[in-house]
Amino acid sequence: MAKGDELVTYITQRIVQYIETPRDVRRSQKKAREPWLNKWFGMLPLALKMWIKSARRGRRERY
Repeated sequence: MAKGDELVTYITQRIVQYIETPRDVRRSQKKAREPWLNKWFGMLPLALKMWIKSARRGRRERY
C-alpha cells in the first residue's frame, strides 16, 4: 500500500504549497493556454495558415 501513501503525501504537499504561496504570486504564475487547434491537431493548423497567407501574398504581388 506504499503507492497510496505516496499519493496522499504528494497531494498534501501540493495543497500546502498552494496555500502557502501568496495570491499575487499565484496569479502571476498562471500558465498561458494554448489554442485548441494546436492542442488537438499540433502544428498542422499553423502550417496551413502560413501556407495560405504566403499564397495570398504571392497572388497580390503578381497583379
